[in-house]
Amino acid sequence: MRLPESTLTGLDTGRQERGALWVRRTGLCALLALVLAGVTGLLGVRTGTSTASGNGYDLSVTYASVARAGLDVPWQVTVTHPGGFGKEVVLAVTGDYFDIYETQGFTPDPSSGVRDADTLYLTFDAPDGDVLRVSYDAYIQPSAQVGREATVSVVDADLRPLASVDIDTHLVP
Repeated sequence: MRLPESTLTGLDTGRQERGALWVRRTGLCALLALVLAGVTGLLGVRTGTSTASGNGYDLSVTYASVARAGLDVPWQVTVTHPGGFGKEVVLAVTGDYFDIYETQGFTPDPSSGVRDADTLYLTFDAPDGDVLRVSYDAYIQPSAQVGREATVSVVDADLRPLASVDIDTHLVP
């Protein structure tokens, strides 16, 4: 008995196998693109800053515009008022915005916080000088799947907005 010269003798690569080969190649390319996006930081946190001025107040909010669950994210409000503030400064934030966060709290701590149906009001003792800077030490909850939009305002004693900005945090898998 004579042995074949190759183990591939008599095997035919048909169209079906060639189609499967291209599906595998396409899948590998997509996986490579995902890995490269992760390595270059395209899937990490993106920071945005929104600013507004009104009634003698300048308001700036730095926040995560794009984030993923489990990542630390920035959230900082800076309020500037030439000549200083009165006794206190009140910030108003859309109430459900902070639902996507796990937190260690605000720095400085608010002297009080009240939430109605739509808005969280945070009252801070006025700082010495013209600038109040509030940071929120937080990360996105591991179970968070959907981002949030919010309006952040510095408000007067009657809770009327003096300066407002809109922010929007998108979550990606």
